[in-house]
Amino acid sequence: MAQYPLPAFHFQVDWGGSKGTEVGFSEVSGLTIERQVVEYRDGASKEYGPVKMPGIPKFGNITLKRGITKADNDFYAWINTTALNTVERRDLTISLLNENHEPAMTWKVKNCFPVKVEGPGLKSTGNEVAIESLEVAHEGLTIEAE
Repeated sequence: MAQYPLPAFHFQVDWGGSKGTEVGFSEVSGLTIERQVVEYRDGASKEYGPVKMPGIPKFGNITLKRGITKADNDFYAWINTTALNTVERRDLTISLLNENHEPAMTWKVKNCFPVKVEGPGLKSTGNEVAIESLEVAHEGLTIEAE
């Protein structure tokens, strides 16, 4: 039987919000892990250039987008918990689903907190859905293939 790549449109996000933890998002971006490079050269080295070694990991911010629904301001409530040295941190679980609606690949994001909430662009001549976005910083990202 042939193996086909999974479609990117079939996913779910468990974000630890107040209205049940699974929320329908229209887009998730920023699932990146980057390894910083450490360069070192000691004085007795016969090589002219430095040795390059993997350093500490660096994680990009994750952006979540969803359509606005009536009387739902969970994004704004979460960012309002952020103050000097206090913040409500949450763990996110983002799952890419297979044809049976089961997780095929899962990204687990540790200790997230909101850094930016952006409302929709409002236009009187448009006919798009009002989309809001939430950008979160975090302290770690692991990937699990099921």
